[in-house]
Amino acid sequence: MTMNFFRGVMGGQPAGPQPTGAETIHKLCDRVASSTLLEDRRDAVRALKSLSKKYRLEVGTQAMDHLVHILQTDRSDSEILGYALDTLYNIICNDEEEEQDESEDMAAAPPIPVSGKHKNVPVSDENAQKQEEDLGVLFTDKFLGDSENVTLLLTLLEEFDFHVRWPGVKLLTALLKNQCNQVQGVILVSPMGVSRLMDLLADSREVIRNDGLLLLQQLTKGNAAIQKIVAFENAFERLLDIITEEGSSDGGIVVEDCLLLLVNLLKNNSSNQNFFKEGSYIQRMKPWFEVGDDNSGWSAQKVTNLHLMLQLVRVMVSPVNSPGATSSCQKSMYQCGLLQQLCTILMATGVPADILTETINTVSEVIRGSQINQDYFASVNAPSNPPRPAIVVLLMSMVNERQPFVLRCAVLYCFQCFLYKNQKGQGEIVATLLPSTIDANSISAGQLLCGGLFSADSLSNWCAAVALAHALQDNLTQKEQLLRVQLATSLGKPPVSLLQQCTNILSQGSKVQTRVGLLMLLCTWISNCPIAVTHFLHNQENVPFLTGQISENLGEDERLVQGLCALLLGICIYYNDNSLENYTKEKLKQLIEKRIGKENFVEKLGFVTKHELYSRAAQKPQPVFPSPEQMLFDHEFTKLVKELEGVITKAVHKTSEEEKKEEEVKKTLEQHDSIVIQYKDLIRDQDTQIQELREQVSTLSLNSEQMQNQITQQQSQIQQHKDQYNILKLKLGKDSQGLSSSHGEGAHVNGLHSEELSQLREEVEELRRQHTLQHTQLSDKDSLINTLRCGAAAAAQTAEGGTGGSDNTELLGEVESLRSRVQAQCAEISQLQTERLELIRRAEAVSSAPASSSESSADTVTVSELESRLAAQTTEAERLKEECRGLREGHAGLEQQLASAQSTVAIEQTEKTKLQQEVQESKKEQDDLLMLLADQDQKILNLKQRLRDLGETVRETICSYCRPRPCSQTTEEDPPPQKFKGLCYYYCFSGGRWSC
Repeated sequence: MTMNFFRGVMGGQPAGPQPTGAETIHKLCDRVASSTLLEDRRDAVRALKSLSKKYRLEVGTQAMDHLVHILQTDRSDSEILGYALDTLYNIICNDEEEEQDESEDMAAAPPIPVSGKHKNVPVSDENAQKQEEDLGVLFTDKFLGDSENVTLLLTLLEEFDFHVRWPGVKLLTALLKNQCNQVQGVILVSPMGVSRLMDLLADSREVIRNDGLLLLQQLTKGNAAIQKIVAFENAFERLLDIITEEGSSDGGIVVEDCLLLLVNLLKNNSSNQNFFKEGSYIQRMKPWFEVGDDNSGWSAQKVTNLHLMLQLVRVMVSPVNSPGATSSCQKSMYQCGLLQQLCTILMATGVPADILTETINTVSEVIRGSQINQDYFASVNAPSNPPRPAIVVLLMSMVNERQPFVLRCAVLYCFQCFLYKNQKGQGEIVATLLPSTIDANSISAGQLLCGGLFSADSLSNWCAAVALAHALQDNLTQKEQLLRVQLATSLGKPPVSLLQQCTNILSQGSKVQTRVGLLMLLCTWISNCPIAVTHFLHNQENVPFLTGQISENLGEDERLVQGLCALLLGICIYYNDNSLENYTKEKLKQLIEKRIGKENFVEKLGFVTKHELYSRAAQKPQPVFPSPEQMLFDHEFTKLVKELEGVITKAVHKTSEEEKKEEEVKKTLEQHDSIVIQYKDLIRDQDTQIQELREQVSTLSLNSEQMQNQITQQQSQIQQHKDQYNILKLKLGKDSQGLSSSHGEGAHVNGLHSEELSQLREEVEELRRQHTLQHTQLSDKDSLINTLRCGAAAAAQTAEGGTGGSDNTELLGEVESLRSRVQAQCAEISQLQTERLELIRRAEAVSSAPASSSESSADTVTVSELESRLAAQTTEAERLKEECRGLREGHAGLEQQLASAQSTVAIEQTEKTKLQQEVQESKKEQDDLLMLLADQDQKILNLKQRLRDLGETVRETICSYCRPRPCSQTTEEDPPPQKFKGLCYYYCFSGGRWSC
């Protein structure tokens, strides 16, 4: 059947020797290259596809270039494109998976081995797999020799046809598996390359969407730039939607693929983590961890999904992330209720052991270093009767040797994270060991730790010792409090301290793991605590035991114990306060030199950091060990060793003279520090005083500005008063001339002046009140200035060399200048009041003077002229009186506005504008009156001219009473001045018209 197929392909060759596979593939390649008909090329590519797995090497070597050429030229035929892509996938892919039967010609092809091995290479499975991988890498390199091939493949992925898009996705995935970095580089620089691949997630065909997930998993491995682009292409939203559609934790393998892709995008990528948090995607994770009451019968896929979900949470709060990002995510997880949901799983029943272990690890990192999360975890109670704190329940599992090893490690990690940077929690744990807080009816955390510390299980000893050491980490108060703990070892014997009991067990020669745990506890306990060092040295047996352990030549297993004993003895030297005469620093160093030797001591001390398990524990906080026997070092303890090893070595090698010098230097430094502290306090006080002075200066500056504004306003008001006084002077002068015109008219004007005098008296009284008020204000300002001057002088004496003194001096000078200006203004106001009183006296004198006139020339004036002149003068007087009355009313209004304007600056500015407008109106009225008088004079002249024109004689005589000298500008034809009721007038020609 196979040969018939080959004959059909080769054009029906006669029966004879069968061609080899290489020959057949060569002929098929020629047919692909030379055939002009699309059908012939399609059949040849189909045949190559069917042989591509069995003859992988031959097809890949001979046909790859032809297949790439098909992808470039035959874009219009989706069927041949699909065959070409499938063929390339078969020769590049290394996966052992059975190809699906997609066309009828595949059924006619020879059976294809599932492994894809060459039929003529009888090798073992391992060698065959290695050869297969080498072929895949070889053909991948050949395909990637031209980067345009990857760009061409990305272009083909835009085809919606299933037979083109699906094999294209699989081929690109295989390329990424074999040469990830090279393909990532090409896709990264390709325009819209990542966006085209993200479109696969929106494909309605689940096969393409699911394979697109696998493609994106390979694409995002280890490339932060592509991870960011994928994240900003809305990947989080799409993936979370797919997880929800597929049933969250109850979903299938698609959920697993989505979670793996999310882990790739977020792990060690702070930008994507921040984007995930800011996008409120953490809140969408909470429903994943909702579990029911019945948790039995979980499927393997659900366990895998939930395990990946917990891993995703840990990625967001991993200790390797930046502290700020971790803290922000921890806060979000608490606020949205995710931490509460995880604690619910922690206390639930029926949860699989591996999920429970991973949940404990997840809760550990969610609460690590977050005070609010640690406080919440301390308040969680297990659903037991009676209820017990979750911490107690977890510690019961840690010290129980029947529990799985990984679970006990997870509980220890949870306890460490609970106490990390949590002095409140450390105090609560130590308090459960103190005699005053022990409750015999309940099990506490302290009791469980003590029980584990002295149990027969070495792993429980180590875990309890490390847990108790974390309760003392960087907390001097709790180290001193723990010295109070007393233990009853047996009936009839007095209690011993916890410190003494630890050294007793250490000297009994227990297992290495137990002794290592106790030595780590003792080193953490007495480090940076001189009181604990004194308690430890007070026991006469401790120092001989340590020196004996260090000086002995023991086997490889005991070298770590010797190194830790050397570290403990070195801590006793470095933190010794010389309170015990027999164990001072100098005597301990002499003891080391005599019994151990300094070089030998330093060598034994170096055994700790040279141990193979030391570097593994120093990498990350979580205790992860392949077996219980290798559980020897704690992460925080490695930090302590790194910190103390160098200083202990220096302390041991120092001589007594160097010690004395160092003590002197230390005392000098302490004195220097005390002096520095005093100066800091002095500078702090001076800074406070300078700040107060600056505030006073700002207050004084504000007051100065206010006073300056008041002075400016008062100057404007005084100027307005001057203008008003000048107007009143002019009006009073005109009124006095009008009053001397006739006796009858004089009587009328006298009545009018009496009224005006009363109003002037009221204005004078008002000015006096204003003057008194201004004097009161000046007194208040003087008192304020004296107060500020005293405060500024005291501040200048306090602040040495500060800037506040100069500022206050300048301000006081400015205030003095303002005060002098105010006094000058007050003097000017007094002068104006004096002038006002003078005007009043002059007005009274004018009103009391009798109005007399000469009647000598009355007969010469006609009655009609007298009546007309009387009427004109009466009208003019009335108008002038009305103008004076209006000006007085305006003046009274201005004074009222002045009194109200002193309240606020804004109102004063408004009133100032109003006053200016009224002054303008008054000027306008005066101009109108002058124009009116000029018009009346012109009318009189016109009437006289008409009389002359009519033949009437108009004679005018000089007043015999006053006989004024004629104007120098008059002519003979001009009318001479004439007299009317004692009021003299004369006319002159000026400015082109007659004027009076």
